[in-house]
Amino acid sequence: MNGNIIELSGLTKTYGTLTAVDHLNLRIKKGEVFGLLGPNGAGKSTTIMMMLGLTEPDSGSVEVCGFDAVTNQIEVKRKVGYLPDEVGFYENRSGFENLLYTAQLNRIPLITARERARQLLKQVGLEKEGHKNAGTYSRGMRQRLGLADVLIKNPEVIILDEPTLGIDPRGVREFLLLIVQLSRREGITVLLSSHHLHQVQQICDRVGIFVAGKLLAEGDMATLSEKLFTGEPFVIEAGVNMVQIQAGESGNGIISGSRLQEALQQVAGVSSIQFTNGIFRLGSSVDATAAIARTVVESGFDLIYLQKKEYGLDDIYNRYFERSEEHEQIAQQHPVAERP
Repeated sequence: MNGNIIELSGLTKTYGTLTAVDHLNLRIKKGEVFGLLGPNGAGKSTTIMMMLGLTEPDSGSVEVCGFDAVTNQIEVKRKVGYLPDEVGFYENRSGFENLLYTAQLNRIPLITARERARQLLKQVGLEKEGHKNAGTYSRGMRQRLGLADVLIKNPEVIILDEPTLGIDPRGVREFLLLIVQLSRREGITVLLSSHHLHQVQQICDRVGIFVAGKLLAEGDMATLSEKLFTGEPFVIEAGVNMVQIQAGESGNGIISGSRLQEALQQVAGVSSIQFTNGIFRLGSSVDATAAIARTVVESGFDLIYLQKKEYGLDDIYNRYFERSEEHEQIAQQHPVAERP
């Protein structure tokens, strides 16, 4: 597997005239938390179904934990735990009994299953509610029980498809923290499919931006920012004393302000500078915050404001989405002529 626990190559799935997944190539490393990000209808769930061997691709290949998901579905299911957006349980059985039932389906000895179920209920914060019927559980509790359910068989990979829908903000934070802890502690690979940008950014090592069946980009935040924002993944704002700017060293504010701007342009990594109402806005390829602050002070100016902005996943996603729409508009305006 060359360190990759999931490998998708040229994966394609169509339904009539709709291309749900379009020649998808993706590699996910063992032990990482990967976010598959995209709007509803982007093809995320279809991709997951093909990973699990629940639907066959029209073309391409999908390998999970070293097994072909088309020809070795059973082996893949043994290695992978799947948590859909809506979890089904036996409502008149307790959380503990539901876990034991899943363990029996996976041929786990009863003594081992009991100990494992108790341990997992404690891990997901349901130790005191394990004896209650699943039908009495809140949405958040059901998702926690669902996470314990996919972990009962000690999977190498867990796939979570919109797992936080309908959970209150506090419950979401706790659930996401739990996922990260489990991944780091037990070395489990996590694939999180979601359209919630902030949640994905909080916990994922890398993300893949998925739109209209296509993977537009994938990587960590720094890599995606650098690709998108022309070598300026960092923006630093430095506010200086406007009285000093207006007065200037020789009574001319233009001379004084330009001297500071010239000094800031010499800071390593800085590639663009804008100045408005006492605020210098500097684009940089590196985190030059400390050097910018030092330059302002050493130039004899009072630094009254300093803030670093790193482009977030919402900025990145919107930029890629805009590019995708632009490409579609161009293709519609200039269609490729059919060959005779």
